[in-house]
Amino acid sequence: MTATSAKLPIPFIASAGYANSGHWIAALQLAMPHERIIAFSELSLAQKQQCQLAIVANPDPAELRSLPQLLWLHSVWAGVERLLSDLGTSDLKIVRLVDPQLATTMAEAVLAWVLYLHRDMPAYAGQQRQGLWQPRDYVKPQDKTVSLLGLGALGEAAALRLLAAGFKVCGWSRHPKNLENIDCYAGIAELPQILAKTDILVCLLPLTADTNNLLDADMLAALPEGAALINFARGAIVDDTALLAALDSNKLKHAVLDVFRQEPLAAEHAYWQHPQVTVLPHISAPTDMHTASAIVAANILEYRNSGTLPPTVDARRGY
Repeated sequence: MTATSAKLPIPFIASAGYANSGHWIAALQLAMPHERIIAFSELSLAQKQQCQLAIVANPDPAELRSLPQLLWLHSVWAGVERLLSDLGTSDLKIVRLVDPQLATTMAEAVLAWVLYLHRDMPAYAGQQRQGLWQPRDYVKPQDKTVSLLGLGALGEAAALRLLAAGFKVCGWSRHPKNLENIDCYAGIAELPQILAKTDILVCLLPLTADTNNLLDADMLAALPEGAALINFARGAIVDDTALLAALDSNKLKHAVLDVFRQEPLAAEHAYWQHPQVTVLPHISAPTDMHTASAIVAANILEYRNSGTLPPTVDARRGY
């Protein structure tokens, strides 16, 4: 890093029409008073020729290609699969957002919607529509097993929140992990084992080549009859056709879906009107603009001081 590059403004680059760019620029500028954060459109041609760092939110790849000296990107999102896909074989280094607040928010959402399923809220909603007054049997949390697919920062925080609520908790990850009071499984060979003992399955996995369509007909069939699914990860991890078939046959009791292959979810999609599906508009764990900006600021300050990049995304793994 040269002295000249340290004085250059840092562009914030987002997808065309993104409504919150101005809010992000303001929050990032507040967190980095010694930097100048500007919109990509405000860069001069000379600044574009020298720019080495950009802060991004699903940027237009063409705008990135117009920065010939660009070395690294700091995403304000935790998930970077779209960015990796857009960049292809680029040598650009990508830093994704790792924010403890995001883990806290996700853990809250996981607990909320697990309780929604655990206490039979979808069934009571159906009974209300029928004018039916019918108490249902109560099941204690310790008699239900909640399994988490993904034991990274989000999964671990969610697991601890579920344990505190009294549930039996299992977890599955790509590589072996050892978490206190959690039954841990690892690798594709052990996935059917954890599914077979699961009452409520929560997906928190990143979308990669290995997780695309991971929950297909065979994996959904491994769940016990009457199990439920919560997908707070990425829509493409679940085979939609297989999930609808499992719901229609009552193999699965209910699905809470916050993420979809196409967002917003198409108006004609079967999920909207399906009585055993709860559709959410990708709200399980929104990024906190202020805590995220503080983390981006700290990473950039360290880079300015030492020339050291924060941990970067492994393009082969996808995270």
